[in-house]
Amino acid sequence: MKRTLLSLAILMATPVVAEEAKTFSLDGEFGLILTTGNTETTSVSAGLTAKQELENWSNDYLIEGLYKKETNQVNGEDVDQVSAQKFFASAQGNYKLENPNHRLFGFASYEDDRLGAYKYQATIAAGWNQKVWQNDVSSFEYSVGPGYAFQETNEGEDADSFIVRGSAAYRWNISDTAKFTQTLSTEVGSDNTKSRAETALTAKINGSLSMKVALKLDHNTDVPETRKNLDSETSVTLVYTFF
Repeated sequence: MKRTLLSLAILMATPVVAEEAKTFSLDGEFGLILTTGNTETTSVSAGLTAKQELENWSNDYLIEGLYKKETNQVNGEDVDQVSAQKFFASAQGNYKLENPNHRLFGFASYEDDRLGAYKYQATIAAGWNQKVWQNDVSSFEYSVGPGYAFQETNEGEDADSFIVRGSAAYRWNISDTAKFTQTLSTEVGSDNTKSRAETALTAKINGSLSMKVALKLDHNTDVPETRKNLDSETSVTLVYTFF
């Protein structure tokens, strides 16, 4: 009778263990800067980062936005001017092969930058992804493959083209409460090469709340004469880990 009860308990517990192996993490990021007096500005940055680990898939999701408004004196009157308004979203699914560190990936992204060189930029790509290593101290993975970019300049010109996309992500756990991360991606096209990078240092304040210092770079090789090739953003934000 005891053996029967023990066997039944094992069978009931097996699906639960398999379900626990499917993990999902979600981090929310928020930063706010307000200045008053001779100069009045409002700057808001926010984002969501999610990672999903399944038996056959490893998926990454990213949403981030930036908004900045300034109040300037024009002919003796206060005039509100928006100096930054950017939205970016991306998703990548990695299908694990027989060696789970070797994957096939599919990627899609969309960026809306009202005051940048391009009104919008969208990308789809697919190819090879490999997790070179992952342990308690650090991890490194990369992706490379062909794709297609949809782009429209703020002057209304289309700049669609076939591309080759490459990306890499590195993580270093400095201690139990601090980590360093570096991400880099580039999309090489016939007319324009678009590159993004983020260097960040994150330190835990408590179990769920962290502080993040980051430098983001956004570069396009082909821009109008009135625009700059490189946009940079230095931020200090709070990060909350939902689960």
